[in-house]
Amino acid sequence: MAVTATGDRTPDAFGTVGVLGAGVIGLGVAADLALHGFRVILVDHDPAQVDSAPARLAEAARIAPMLRPGFPASADRATAAVRVGTDPGALAECTLVVENVTERLDVKEDVYRLLDTVVADTAVVAVNTSSIPVARLAAHLSRPERVIGVHFMNPPYLTAAVEVMRPDRTCDETFARVAELAALLRKKTIVVGDFPGFVSNRVSHIFFNEAARVVEEHGVAPETVDRIFRDCFGHRMGPLQTADLIGLDTVVHTLDHLRDATGDPRFESCALLRDMVGRRQLGRKTDRGFYAYQPYPAREVPS
Repeated sequence: MAVTATGDRTPDAFGTVGVLGAGVIGLGVAADLALHGFRVILVDHDPAQVDSAPARLAEAARIAPMLRPGFPASADRATAAVRVGTDPGALAECTLVVENVTERLDVKEDVYRLLDTVVADTAVVAVNTSSIPVARLAAHLSRPERVIGVHFMNPPYLTAAVEVMRPDRTCDETFARVAELAALLRKKTIVVGDFPGFVSNRVSHIFFNEAARVVEEHGVAPETVDRIFRDCFGHRMGPLQTADLIGLDTVVHTLDHLRDATGDPRFESCALLRDMVGRRQLGRKTDRGFYAYQPYPAREVPS
């Protein structure tokens, strides 16, 4: 079911949006919000991520309008609209918080216990998870009706929809708030059930795993695997390029959770993926995965 919000609300009227986690996906969500005119607070516990965030935001804000025209905010204005820090207490002023921490259940459970102590009673918490059922995380908050899953695909500023996972206890007001946010981001909301992996990752991670297995077992070059899907099926990116963009560690964490949650051996990650993660060849985030990448260039960031 696809839903589009209605009304004449603006990002200013919506209020400040918090983004927890400044990794690849969290940074992309923050850039998407800022380019659409939102005030954003970006929080991460890792000082290195916080220190590098302004340059990464500036780069995303520069590139995104070239690939998807129509953003209302300029790159400089978008970069200046994001406050970055390590203090989760800053999220108290946010009307909605998007959580993007690593795809490990124990880590996320600790994060939700923390969020319960800092977010406002009326704030919506949007779980940007790859595979963990939203109701399981919502159980750690005293207001589970304010929690909903919003799966932003990577990179968020180039996608036209979000996958929304609505547990039974999520209230109508929470869903309406998320639909409104999506509409202000020029995205549709596609509502699915709340089960491990949902629709997108239940299917896509088998796709990534089998693509890696073809490289591992048959020596096919990653470029060849990806060309098949770009040139023959019209995909914008091949499976191995997409896995690099997501982060191979995130892919393996998601496969592990799906295997444990379903008991299905199809989700057992192949040896090549595990070996690459062990060698910290994680894709774009470490400048090397199935492909080699240039690091983000240093750029002057507006104060």
